[in-house]
Amino acid sequence: MAEIAPSGLVLPRLSCPFPSLINPHVSQVDRETFSWLVASRMISDPAELDRYREAAYGWLGARTYPYAEPEALRLVTDWCVWLFAFDDAFCESDRRAAEIARALPQLLGVLDDLCVGEEARDPFARALLDVTLRVAEAGNPDQLDRWRWVTKDYLFAQVWEAANREDDIVPTYGDYIFMRRRTGAMLTVFALIDLATGAPLTPAEWRHPDTRAITQRANDVVVWDNDLLSYAKERNGVNGRNNLVSVLSCHRHRSIQDAMNHVGRMRDEAICAMQELRVRLERLASPAVDAYVRGLEHWISGSIAYSLTSSRYTRAWQSRAHHRHRHHHHT
Repeated sequence: MAEIAPSGLVLPRLSCPFPSLINPHVSQVDRETFSWLVASRMISDPAELDRYREAAYGWLGARTYPYAEPEALRLVTDWCVWLFAFDDAFCESDRRAAEIARALPQLLGVLDDLCVGEEARDPFARALLDVTLRVAEAGNPDQLDRWRWVTKDYLFAQVWEAANREDDIVPTYGDYIFMRRRTGAMLTVFALIDLATGAPLTPAEWRHPDTRAITQRANDVVVWDNDLLSYAKERNGVNGRNNLVSVLSCHRHRSIQDAMNHVGRMRDEAICAMQELRVRLERLASPAVDAYVRGLEHWISGSIAYSLTSSRYTRAWQSRAHHRHRHHHHT
């Protein structure tokens, strides 16, 4: 069913042919992850912490890694919360590109050389050290290196995004598609899938062209869906121009509704490509690859289900509706 946005825009139907499951350990992990966030001091404002509690990020982890054991589920959920906290502090703000660039040595130092983090005073660096040590403990050296590499890519991409904000630039279509695969941090959570399944991919399986291709298509679906869902939250905010809807509207001269519809068609085509690639990858007869592909599918179904119920995204649509219709009742 299409959602009618309060601004009169119609959100394209986010079709999803993949199963939607919830991890049975959700309540415990939601509580523990929130306690971890509080203890980390990445977020100190009580009102902001209330928003995080209300957003119930444990449900995101539980929907996107429904197969994970409690310890692995805690790790991936804590990492998602680190990303949300970093995003809110550095990326959904008016932080200048130079400020984010100057924060990089401490964060990259933690990823490169775990010892550096021991004297880290910055709460984000300390929390990143905690996650990195747990990834190192739970995974093999290849898995750790994959995750470290894409996490660095994510951090560098934030400087690019901030530079766009600062200069009030809507990036070109080509640049945006390329960089959105990095700014969205999806590769960092995908790199933890085979750690959570307990069936590590071999280096050859990880580098297989079809594994690369299905990973990229899954990445596109999740970040484009996010652009559609967060458009209400971001359109008038500092980061409104870093959105595929804005990019298409500006550079392809489409109306906002046409741009949204086009994104809807793009994500449907990416899902079809994933289904074709899955059939090809099944021919490898690798349980680890099959589990990884299912993990990608759970990320798509799980992020849609979470986003449509999460206060992080629904509040923006509701408040927009509230301003238009004073008698609107929240359901």
